[in-house]
Order: sequence, then C-alpha cells, then structure tokens
Amino acid sequence: MKKIIYESPYVTADTVIFTIQDGVLKVLLIKRADVPFKGSPALPGVFLLKNESGLEAAKRALRSKTGVQAGGYLEQLYTFDSRFRDPRGHTISITYFALVEEKNLKIRLGKNLPNRQAGIQSPKLYPVNKLPRLAFDHKEIIELALLRLRAKLEYTNVVYSILQKFFAFSELQKAYEIIFGRKLDKRNFRKKFLSLDLIRPTKQILRGTRSRPAKLYEFKSRKPSSLKKFF
Repeated sequence: MKKIIYESPYVTADTVIFTIQDGVLKVLLIKRADVPFKGSPALPGVFLLKNESGLEAAKRALRSKTGVQAGGYLEQLYTFDSRFRDPRGHTISITYFALVEEKNLKIRLGKNLPNRQAGIQSPKLYPVNKLPRLAFDHKEIIELALLRLRAKLEYTNVVYSILQKFFAFSELQKAYEIIFGRKLDKRNFRKKFLSLDLIRPTKQILRGTRSRPAKLYEFKSRKPSSLKKFF
C-alpha cells in the first residue's frame, strides 16, 4: 500500500482595510521589505504563530505592520489556498476585510519594525480603482473584498462604521455612492433607507456649508446587524 504523505502548508492572515478619503474609496497597503516581491505594495499580513487564531493574527498584522489601531467593522472574507500563490511554497491565506472611518486610522510605523524596513513598509492609502501592481494574489483578494463590502451594505447596517456619530443624510448617500461607484437617485435613496428604521434624527444641525443647514442623524445601533428587508 502506497504511503500517504501529508503536507503542512504555511498559513497567513491578510487584511483589506477600506476607508473613504477625499471622496474616494481607498485601501491600505504596505511595501514589502523582503523577497518575494520586495518593494511591491501588498496587504498587511503575517504568518500565524503557534496556538494563534486567524483573527488574532490579522489584528497583530495591523498593529505590527502598519501601526493601525482601528475601530470599525472587521469580518473574515475568504481562504485563498492555491498552491501557486506564493513562490516560497504552499501558503494558505485567511483573509479579512474592514471598513473604517478615516479619522480612526491612526497610521504609524509599527514599534517592532527594524529601522531598515521602516521606509519600505510605510503604510499608504491607495484608490481601489487605481491600484498599483501588487504582490502575490492581493489584487484578487481586494476585488473579492470590494464585492463582499458592497453586498454587506445591501443587507446590513455596517455603513455606520465609516460615518461620524452624527451625519447629514447627504453624507450617508455619498458613502453609498462612493462604495458602489455610481450615483443614486436622491428621493428614492432617502425613502428606501428611512424605511429600514436604522437611523433617527437628532437635534444637531450641520451649518457652515454653502448649502442650507441640514438636519443630522445618528444610527440607532452602531453594532453589526442584518436588515429585516433588503436595501
């Protein structure tokens, strides 16, 4: 009987962090300090340590590789397991995606980065529709994460994680338009979103803009939940 040989692949955790900056949907990338793909932009990621979960590793990657201490929404995306995705050997990537308000992205160099890597791995935000050539299969990962994000906005309340506590209705619609990459009818959007019963008006008023003062709203809950009906 032929002996079966079991392979133990490497396992990594990689995270796609989305935010809106200057009216553009962007993703956080680092430049790799080592081969393979040295100097190429890539998602922040790490190899899993012994007894470490994928989620724990993903959070460690954000702290150590980018210095990001971010709130917002975080969810497991997919497991990429092609034998050919990493020239060093069979490497499985447990991927995650996050949606974070820009002001909560406190980007700084991780404390454990060697000085020789500091300039190379400096994190930077890139527009999702103008990505540079990326390491590994990270472009494919980002594309899948964007599809998942758009789907999440249709049946959950997670858009709260990219908005301030108090926001104008126009800011809410703009967030949807930026993420979906298309204009939305103002009247239909307002009617449809209000029917979801996710937000409530506040006594706050937005002033100081060129347009007339706008009423501000807030989410009834800033915790992830599924909608009772499809948006």
